[in-house]
This record gives sequence, C-alpha cells and structure tokens, in this order.
Amino acid sequence: MDQFKTIIDVNVNGEMHSIDVPNNWTLLKVLRDVLGLTGTKCGCEKGQCGACTVLLNGKPVLSCLVLAASINGQEVTTIEGLGQGGNLHPIQEAFVKHHGLQCGFCTPGMIMSTKALLDENPKPTVEEIKFSLRGNLCRCGSYPKVIKAIQSVTRNGGKA
Repeated sequence: MDQFKTIIDVNVNGEMHSIDVPNNWTLLKVLRDVLGLTGTKCGCEKGQCGACTVLLNGKPVLSCLVLAASINGQEVTTIEGLGQGGNLHPIQEAFVKHHGLQCGFCTPGMIMSTKALLDENPKPTVEEIKFSLRGNLCRCGSYPKVIKAIQSVTRNGGKA
C-alpha cells in the first residue's frame, strides 16, 4: 500500500464499499468521483454553503470538510439513499409538492439536514427548523417554501 493512501471500508446508502483513497481526499470527492453519487453537490468546498451535506452515522456533516480516510467503518447516507424502490422519500415529496426548491442546487443538502432534524425531532418548531438549516444557503431565497415543505411533513405524520 502506498504510504499516501488508505483503504477504507464504508457503508454508503446500505452498500459496503472498500475504497483505496489518497489521504487528502474528502468524502465529497469519494462520493462524486469514485462512487458516482453526484446528488451531493460541490458548492464552496470550504464548509460554508451546505450543498454537500450528507449523513454520517445519522448526523449531518459537510462532506467537503470530512477526510475520506477518517470514515473507515462508518455509515454514510446521501440524497440517493433516501428513497425506496424508486419512490421519493416523504421529505423529497414535500419539497416537490410545496415548491421548496428553485434552481435545486442547495436542495440535496437542505433535504439531508431536514432528515437529520426530523429523525431527532419529528415535530420541530419553525425556529428549530430555521436553526437546523442555518448552514444551508439558498441563493434563490426559497427558505419560506422550504419551511412550508418541512412543516407539511411534520403535520402529516411523515407524508408530504
């Protein structure tokens, strides 16, 4: 093994992968360039926009700031891992139904942050929703519709 590479075993969206990665690669690079999971967006690459948010062991992380070598033995969920059998996840359905997106670039990160919030707090207040999305920037200003979409999921027992 090259001294500048690490072999990681990681569960991504329920599927185990053994990947030989350079030590300076980020989780974002592995997801997009190795595994072809391009739903996770590459925005600022500085941890300031939230477009690359994924769940690491159920917690939201900015994949552009996580070194791939540090995730050995862990579980990652991306936007592609939410739906079941070709169906959208209820959060995804709510974003579509309530127009919680415009250009869509921030949407995967917003949805993953929302998933983490609702897994921890199924009935958040508007302030709790806003707080959980504080690291997700939307250049189109779709925040009111995003909040409406999230509220619809909480009011309708997990349905859009």
